Order: sequence, then structure tokens, then C-alpha cells
Amino acid sequence: MSIIESIKNKRYSIMLMSDLYGSMVFDDRVMSKRLPKDTYRELKRCCALDLPLSRETANIVANEMKDWAVEKGVTHFTHWFQPLTGITAEKHDSFIAPTKNGGVIMELSGKELIKGEPDASSFPSGGLRSTFEARGYTAWDPTSYAFIKDGILCIPTAFCSYNGDALDKKTPLLRSMEAINRQGTRLLSILGKKTERINVSVGPEQEYFLIDTAMYEKRKDLFYTGRTLFGARPPKGQELSDHYFGAIKPRVVKYMKELDEELWKLGILAKTKHNEVAPAQHEFAPIYTTVNVATDQNQLTMEIMKKVAAKHNMTCLLHEKPFDGVNGSGKHNNWSISTDSGNLLDPGKSPQDNAQFLLILAAVIAAVDSHQDLLRIAVASASNDHRLGANEAPPAIVSMFLGEELTGIMQAIADGRTYSRRAKCEVEIGVHVLPKFSMDSSDRNRTSPFAFTGNKFEFRMPGSSQSIASVNLVLNTIMAEQFELFADELEKATDINQGITDIIKRVMTEHGKIIFNGNNYSEEWTKEAQRRGLLNLPSTIDALPYITSQKNVDLFKHMHVFSEAELKSREDIYIQNYCKLLNIEAMTMLDMATMDIIPSVIKYKGDVAKAANESLALGVEADEEKDICNDLATHLKEATACVKALKDALQKAHSLGENVNGGRCYHDDVLVAMANLRKVVDEMELLTAKEYWPVPSYGDLLFSVH
Repeated sequence: MSIIESIKNKRYSIMLMSDLYGSMVFDDRVMSKRLPKDTYRELKRCCALDLPLSRETANIVANEMKDWAVEKGVTHFTHWFQPLTGITAEKHDSFIAPTKNGGVIMELSGKELIKGEPDASSFPSGGLRSTFEARGYTAWDPTSYAFIKDGILCIPTAFCSYNGDALDKKTPLLRSMEAINRQGTRLLSILGKKTERINVSVGPEQEYFLIDTAMYEKRKDLFYTGRTLFGARPPKGQELSDHYFGAIKPRVVKYMKELDEELWKLGILAKTKHNEVAPAQHEFAPIYTTVNVATDQNQLTMEIMKKVAAKHNMTCLLHEKPFDGVNGSGKHNNWSISTDSGNLLDPGKSPQDNAQFLLILAAVIAAVDSHQDLLRIAVASASNDHRLGANEAPPAIVSMFLGEELTGIMQAIADGRTYSRRAKCEVEIGVHVLPKFSMDSSDRNRTSPFAFTGNKFEFRMPGSSQSIASVNLVLNTIMAEQFELFADELEKATDINQGITDIIKRVMTEHGKIIFNGNNYSEEWTKEAQRRGLLNLPSTIDALPYITSQKNVDLFKHMHVFSEAELKSREDIYIQNYCKLLNIEAMTMLDMATMDIIPSVIKYKGDVAKAANESLALGVEADEEKDICNDLATHLKEATACVKALKDALQKAHSLGENVNGGRCYHDDVLVAMANLRKVVDEMELLTAKEYWPVPSYGDLLFSVH
């Protein structure tokens, strides 16, 4: 190929990519071209100022949205929402409407755009809806763009009951965005900074595993629960750290390429991809966007990751801990606050002189310390419990990392002294040909649950399968509370600068204990956290009852994010889900042990015994065969006893019900019985010939994709 041809192809590829990006999204580019100018301006004004749309505007938008979709071959639309199941939901309606002369037309009215009516009693409601109270509403969220998926026009919506109670993840998130905007603009106004809106931006890093589908289909535990309930460790795992940032395997490269293209079509800014620490583990990271849009896009991303993987005969695992003995998967929530004039968490070149930044930082410190329980609850799930505190992820103890410089500045203010900034240093590598560059003022801390990383905070506790809505609505709400408290105080101050200093001093005195820049994985930190009085909620069932503490009820009611009934409903739903998930795991484990594994081991033991008898009949010693049979017999007896113990623990949990007591039984008794059964089964796997073992091994699963 000539150089000229190469350049032409490159330009063509760029043009195609430009055309591809956002091609399935009814975004600003499309709306500014297709909508009347007055309509477009009205829509943007309503979104920016949280104002309701007129029916006339909605009708115009609906008609143009329909025409755009029909031009792309779409015949149906859906109100796309996020119920408390943890996944998305959709019901497809046709654009077809009858005419008086017996024909049909394609239409989408403003009424249909704004409101839908799915069955609210069929989704988890925690008592907000009874079986006989079926009516619920989906309400269009105009701040999140409509898109086309699988040939269907998807309209992002909130989901509420007949009485207006939130039955989804989006509604409280939108309420929290209003809360932080309301209090944040007020605080900045006191500082003399006029802004129309406070925006929260998020970039969620998505970790996942890819395994061969043929292997996946042979594992009941992966199919039913998303994680392996049995599995002896392979000879090689992640000990050599040779997978992290290593060359991506050709099959995975093809998958990632198609995934990028599918996400780009939906306007999702897929940016970074690489191998993660564990074999078969990878990571995807998008560019930051507004928090509600980021939440919608992350839900879409998880769905599309699975669909694209299936096309490549692979299965995408989003469980937080699909394999024991190797790193689990998280979803690091990179969170920042900004206005139309810039990032509020950008310290600038001289953070010690940036009063606004230091005040915002103080608000974060106070918020995180005051609401450790809510941040722990936001990431609580039966699956994430396997990951948190496993020396591969942050512990269940909430703390925050600021780095040497910012900690020093805040402490200097608290002590009433001047901060002496360290001089800028250049990194010396020792190779003269390499370019020189400045050393950052602080290192990064990958063990911290909530770490400052230059102009944002990275919250590392969320699990890979979780919606980021819960995490971010908590962050928005607790920050709104601190903004309000700071505004109340500064409004009374005669000297704003002195008022800011007083706030920082108080925050560091009362909440400085939340700052920890050391190793969060160490046992010493657990002891130190206890000494500091920080909360340690190691399991989901420890954390969930805090949802409805009076402090949290008062907070969410005051900020108009949750009513007390909505909070109680979520407590009930999350506890029920915890019990249900562990029950499914335990039942799957019993099924595999009794129907597959124990019979296979018995068969192998019988064949070894037969071989021993044949050797003895020929006058040949069979000591090795006898030893194998004796070991297997011992393990089979132990496995049978463990099966009975697990059945007894399950029966006890069932008798207590799907409540806090039942959840405690699942944690204290069922999980322990499951661990005991797993231990003996994994030992049997190492004693049993591979051809007899009924399921693919860890080695097969982790190293099958090339």
C-alpha cells in the first residue's frame, strides 16, 4: 500500500469514527439541528434550571424524536428505567396508531414521552406497593438523552408509585443532584461566586472477567450465582503479576474493539482498556460525564459488555469475586464537583492560598467522617462482601487519603501556623536521553477507600456489578448537608476569610480522624481505626440496619432525597436480597455437591479400588491405590457431614425469614457451613483424576481465552 493510500484510509477511518460516535443517541447535536430553535432553547433552559416542560414543548420533542428513530428503522419505543432489582427494565410499545379511515400512522405524543404506566406491584417495593396496587408511573428524564438499543427507542425515565414514592435508583439520584445544586450555589454565592448550577461528574472504572462460554456453561455455580462456589487453586494464578497491563490476547482485543464501537454508537466515551491483575480480568474506563448520565451509561455498559462477549463465544463475569484466591472486581467511582467556571476540587498551583478549594475539601472531610455508615451501606451486597477487606480492595472501614501536601496544609491551618510548601522536584531516572518531568506533590494510595487523586476523589469500595446511583446519591446528599452547614455559618460571619479558617479548624479537630494516608490493608490500620473511633462494618448485614437510623432519616428527609417510608422500603429490599442471594448460593452448592461432585468422586474411588483388586489378583502390591481410596473415603465422609450441616443451617435460616435475624443466620451459620463444604470439596478435587471431575477447573476457566 502506498503512503498516499495509507493516509486516505486513515482519514476515511477517522471520518467513519466521527460518524459512528453518538449515531444512536438523540443528543444535543441532533436536537439542535432538528428542533425549532425556540423549542431547543426551552428544553435546555428547563434542564439547566430544573423547570418542568410545557406539554407543547414535549409534543414537539416527541414528534422529532419519533421521526429521527423511524428514519433509523425503529418501530417501537420504551420507557427505560432502573427498578430496585439492580438491572434495567423496559416494555416495548409500537409507534403505530390507527386512523379514522382504517389505516395507521407512526406517532409518539408528548403525553407518551412524558409518562408511562408499568406494573408497579411486580417490582421490589419494600411494602410501598401491594400486589393489588398495580399502578405506577415512569417519568421522562430530559437530562439524559434518548437512545436506540436493539432497534428500540429507549427513553430514560424515573419510576415511581401511584403516590409518588421512588421505586427506582434514578429518582433519588436526581433529587440528590437538586440538593447539592441548591446548597452548593448558595455557598458559592456567599463567597462572591455566581454560578447557575453545581454539576457532579463521575467516571466509573469497570472491572470484569472474560471466560470461554463453553467452560461457563459447564459450571452451575457460575450460571446461577455468578461466582465459583468450588474450585481448587491452579498451579499458576496471579503470583507473577504478569497479566496486569500485559499484552491483550487476540480474542480479547477483538472483543474490546467491538465493545468500543457499540459504546461509541451510544455516546459512551469509552477511553481506556487494559488487563487487570488477575488472569482473565480486564478493565474499561470511560471519560467523565454528569452523574445521572454516567449512571445510565454504566448500566448500558454492563448490559452491552455481556452481549458483545456472547458474540465472541465468551462470557463476561461482573460478580465482585467470581474466583477465590485471585483479585476480585470493583468499580472505582471517580467523583468530582464543578460549575460552569471550573472544577471545585482542582487545588490549583498554590492550594494553600486557594480558600474556595480548601473550604470544599473541608466539606468533603466532614461529610465522609459524619456519614461513614451511609458510604458503607451504598456499597453493601452479599457479593461485594467477598471482596472488601480481602487485601486486594479497600477494607470495610471508611477512611480517606489526601496525600502529604493537602494533609499538611489542612493541619497547618488547624494548628494556626503557616504551611511551608516542599519545593518542586524533578524525577531522576538516571538515563540522560529520557525527558525530565516534575514529581507530583503527593503519591497515590491504592489501598484507600476514598482517595484524592489530583482534582477528584476515587471511591474504590463499589462492587463491579453494582449501580453507581446509590454511591453518588449518598455523596451528593452528604455534601449538600455540609454546604448548607457551612453557608449557615458564613452568612453570620463578619469576615469571610476568618470564617473559612474557623470552619477548617473545626473540621480538622472534629473530623480529621477520617484522614489516613497509610496502608489500609494492614492489620495495624484496623486497630488504629478502632482507636480513632471509626466504624467497622465488615458485612452487609452489619451495615444495612443503619439505613433507618434517626440521623439518616432526618438527613434524607431534610434534603428531600428520601422519605422515611422510602428508606424503610430499601432496608427491607436489601435485606431480602441478601438472604435470597445467599440462599441461591447455598442451594446451588448442595446441588453440585450431591448431584455432581460426590457421585463423581465415588465413581473414581470405585475405579481405583477395582484397579487395586486387579493388581492384588495378579500378586502386585497396591499400596498407592489403597492410600488414594482411604484418602477419598475420609474426604467423602467429611463432605457428607458438611452437606448435612449446610442443610441444617439453611433450615434454620428459612425458619427465621428474610429479615435481619434471617440475614444474621445466613452470615453466621450458612456462610460458615458453605466454607467448610468448599474446603473439603476443593481438597477432593486435588485427589481426583481430571477426567472424573465433573466441572472445569480454575486452570481451565482462567486460562481458556487466547
